Amino acid sequence: MSSTAVASTLQTGHIGLNVTDLDRSVAFYRSVLGLEVVKEGTEPERRFAFLGREGTLLITLWQQSEGAFATAAPGLHHLSFQVDGLDEVRAAERLLRELGAEFAYEGVVPHGEGAASGGIFFTDPDGIRLEIYTPKGVDETGAEAPTAAAPTCGFF
Repeated sequence: MSSTAVASTLQTGHIGLNVTDLDRSVAFYRSVLGLEVVKEGTEPERRFAFLGREGTLLITLWQQSEGAFATAAPGLHHLSFQVDGLDEVRAAERLLRELGAEFAYEGVVPHGEGAASGGIFFTDPDGIRLEIYTPKGVDETGAEAPTAAAPTCGFF
């Protein structure tokens, strides 16, 4: 017999990220993900921004960090955002290139060799790894997975 600690209605809520420059990060996430500022904290030692869409909180940015995202430390690996189709992924890629974002791979790539799903893999201004993907259509592009033996979202 097994038991669970939480109800079957469990789902991911908002995500909180530590950032070094709140204004820069708010501008980035608003531009790339189309989020709106729901609430802001402006006290010099407690700056934060709640970002969401249609009244739903999605990301909280906390200005309480120094340095850059540490990929070798335990914790967040990457954040992934799903869109409906390949055109949306490509539009995001164009915008990110205009913003000077750094990409892990060139162009839209499948999640694995022959996979229909795939997307773009990039970093935010603090080096936090992000992904925008679609669940279908990438296999029709002829793109190859960057690493045949590992999932692309591993950022290998």
